[in-house]
Amino acid sequence: MAFVFNFPDVGEGIHEGTVVEWLVAEGDIVAEDQPLLKVETDKAIVELPSPKAGTVLKMHFAAGDLIHVGDALIVIGEAGESVADSGEAQTAQVEESESVMAPPAPDAGRPVAPGMGEKHRRPLATPKTRVLARTLGVDLSGVIGTGSGGRITDDDVERASRGEVASAPSPELPVSVDGIANVTVTADGPVERVALTHLRKVIAGAMQSSKQISAHVTHVEEADASALMVAYRDLKPQIEAEHGVKFSVLPFFIKALVQCLKDFPIFNASVDEDAGELILKKYYNIGIAVDTPQGLIVPVIKDADTKDMIQLARELSDLAVRARERRLALDEMRGGSCTITNIGPLGGVFATPIINQPELAILGLHKIEQRPVVRDGQIVIREMMYLSISFDHRWIDGAQGARFMTAFSRLISNPNLLFARL
Repeated sequence: MAFVFNFPDVGEGIHEGTVVEWLVAEGDIVAEDQPLLKVETDKAIVELPSPKAGTVLKMHFAAGDLIHVGDALIVIGEAGESVADSGEAQTAQVEESESVMAPPAPDAGRPVAPGMGEKHRRPLATPKTRVLARTLGVDLSGVIGTGSGGRITDDDVERASRGEVASAPSPELPVSVDGIANVTVTADGPVERVALTHLRKVIAGAMQSSKQISAHVTHVEEADASALMVAYRDLKPQIEAEHGVKFSVLPFFIKALVQCLKDFPIFNASVDEDAGELILKKYYNIGIAVDTPQGLIVPVIKDADTKDMIQLARELSDLAVRARERRLALDEMRGGSCTITNIGPLGGVFATPIINQPELAILGLHKIEQRPVVRDGQIVIREMMYLSISFDHRWIDGAQGARFMTAFSRLISNPNLLFARL
């Protein structure tokens, strides 16, 4: 009997995904656990294996389609069997077809002006045409514009004043502008429409949710990273030569963050509001924001407190590469207790990062640059940087944020203090 494989619950909180690529075709013979398709869900692309061996009888979605947990993806049966032979498959098809309802047809004899159904869109017309409409007593909201992009012309107004109804203009055809195909000309100028990716929608939802949930506040501190950069430049060639790993300055900051999280555990916590409890985490899983061509992804370095800087460097390099190639597993992007976003290489003075829920804080690292500063009454050149911490002001007071950043800046400015605690 044919078997209907539904989109499974691939992880906590995942409700939908997008079909990226089918790895089989109808009529193919598949083995148990053979990958059937790739699905983009949350911020990862995962392969879904076949739950049984058999022949692919029917595939219900195409690449690019949005799917929800429980949707019938594929029907697998015996060789020579058809979908019609299976009541289960027929049921899946009926449910799928009934879930898509056709919109009601518009009234046949009633002209619909461009933009009707949108929220009170202001009719497109020049000031001259608006003056003419007022003179003739014509309400522009009921006039069909025949000009470019649906713009209402003087002729449209005059026809409306005589009670004549213009036929709706033909839709604008895509054109090519500056070598870009499929550009549509609107009343305000040419535009290109680009479909939002599933990842971008996930990021947008997470950012909006975080701003709605947390009372964001950002504290900024300055650090003299001169001694840290001396140590880094001394260690970098030795570590890379001996261990074959790309070594950046980021492991220093991870280690400094872990020490401060131990001293200020509220920053390594989350809140269970329903239970009325603060959850102080006794593990140090540090999220690292990675800039990818598709959008921001945050892999997590688990148990960062137990790893030396060489191990951290190796894991950072591996996670960053696989994040940009979209090869991270969902588990590698979960379980963080505090996050770092390293904005320094991109420039800017400082930023106010958004908290990665359900965490309570996110640390921002900014560019290290030579600046003149006063030391012992003398102007000297030092390698300075800004550090920022965004935190949830509902649970963390401003004074706690200030103390946290003062302690963090002290470890960065005097790496010997950091080394003493490793």
